[in-house]
Amino acid sequence: MTLYARFADRIGQILDDLAAAGDLPAGLDRKNVTVEPPRDPSHGDLATNAAMVLAKTAGKNPRELAALIAPKLARLPEIASAEMAGPGFINVRLTDGTWRDELTTILADGADYGRSKMGAGQRVNVEYVSANPTGPMHMGHCRGAVVGDALASLLEYAGHDVTREYYINDAGSQVETLARSAHLRYRQALGEQGITIPEGFYPGDYLVPIGAMLAAEFGDTYATAPDSEWLVLFREKTVAAMMDLIRADLALLGIHHDVFASEAKVQADGKVVAALDQLRAEGLVYEGVLEAPKGEVPDDWEPVEMTLFRATNFGDDSDRPVRKADGSYTYFGNDLAYHYQKAQTADQLINIWGADHAGTVKRIQAAVKALTGGKVPLDIKLVQMVRLLRGGEPVKMSKRSGSFVTLADVVREVGKDVVRFTMLTRKADAQMDFDFAKVVEASKDNPVFYVQYAHARIRSVHRKAAEEGITLTVPADLTKLDAEELGLVKFAAQFPRIVEAAAANHEPHRIAFYLYDLAASFHALWNRGNDDPSRRFLLADDPETTSARLALADAIGQVIRNGLAVMGVAAAEEMH
Repeated sequence: MTLYARFADRIGQILDDLAAAGDLPAGLDRKNVTVEPPRDPSHGDLATNAAMVLAKTAGKNPRELAALIAPKLARLPEIASAEMAGPGFINVRLTDGTWRDELTTILADGADYGRSKMGAGQRVNVEYVSANPTGPMHMGHCRGAVVGDALASLLEYAGHDVTREYYINDAGSQVETLARSAHLRYRQALGEQGITIPEGFYPGDYLVPIGAMLAAEFGDTYATAPDSEWLVLFREKTVAAMMDLIRADLALLGIHHDVFASEAKVQADGKVVAALDQLRAEGLVYEGVLEAPKGEVPDDWEPVEMTLFRATNFGDDSDRPVRKADGSYTYFGNDLAYHYQKAQTADQLINIWGADHAGTVKRIQAAVKALTGGKVPLDIKLVQMVRLLRGGEPVKMSKRSGSFVTLADVVREVGKDVVRFTMLTRKADAQMDFDFAKVVEASKDNPVFYVQYAHARIRSVHRKAAEEGITLTVPADLTKLDAEELGLVKFAAQFPRIVEAAAANHEPHRIAFYLYDLAASFHALWNRGNDDPSRRFLLADDPETTSARLALADAIGQVIRNGLAVMGVAAAEEMH
């Protein structure tokens, strides 16, 4: 339980006591009562809106109700003062002893400090990456991969039961083109000369070893055979090989999925038919004709009868086709069934999609709502593309041309931890530049370096204490910490609350933002010793104060490690 939740319980008990005494009506709805740090730290350590939220239903003026709550709060042993402010807020200052106890808690809880039971074991399916298996991972996939994986870790840390899922789009025309491209490489591997890669095929060199593999397995059996004999086989073999390559690329980022779901298998298992039958039984699927496109109608447009889903019943702009006139399913039809499949074993679905999928958000949310009766919510996070730079100059990428910069190239150049941290330094829906020079720069402007440097400094301070022969006091006398040092404890104590807020909003970037601010506060505390030697962390002639400051540093280091672990980033032991 977070410190803030603990004091929310204290306020809840006070409200119960007021109700028992007849000063408040029983059964008031308290769901909007909050306990959080005030916006201005000079106002105190905690603030609650209890009086503001409950006054109207209690039939009281907010200040009148605050005047009943504040004195009872002030009598609690952990609280130094509780004062009414403004129209009825209550600002609370905790005792120094309470903050020293929180520092002890951080050290005692270790890697579990910040871990929460908020999720209560709710089953959450997080689908991310899900790139077409037509090439290696490139930087266009990287950001969504990191955001999805960090979100999955965050939700687990906050008490959810998480499934990490990858949806393989292996049923469309692009994988048929991939198989035909692999067949050309297969023929090249057999020694056939003069083969050129046609426009629209996949020309990347990554298919060369796959062609060699096919040649080794099948010899020249399919070199001149009609495609009816090899197309399905080569598609399956090539997709499997590409998925092995994709898994290896993702592993470089520390990403591993629990489930790899196949679009082709969704179709083969009759999941699309089953989903549409259910919708049809509920009157949500019908045979009809789509309206003409808005604006100028193309000359070749003709009304065609298709099977349509009543997406407009669930907030979409228009009804959506799920099956074409020729009987084949639309991509949306397959996607609809796939999401229904996921919903069978989850209490909540989360998709991490590229921003180019924005137009399909409403329709798939409508489908999930229809198929689950609204019982399984779907949250779709759209991730903007990353602009790759080198010294400020754009690095061009083109998946089809085969001249793209792969994810593996980037990880090998700057390291997994730099890539992962950098991808979380902005909100997922904000544009991002990734400059090879900037992300390894040793400066305050580089969040990766700044946070890692704080942890490395903390690790180094014990080594320096040993080198200087300082005998530390165990346990440390935390009364030696001054007000500024306790202020850093207050900042560290916000971590569990940040975790819960980030998990509730599905925003793992909040952890990166918090760690940067925590590192900045630590560096500021460290740097005060530059002007005043008595304020340094190591004091050879004062082992008691040194011990207390090292305990503080250890606690900050623990919080940094915990936050980095949620992000999938290792904490640096030293900086070179």
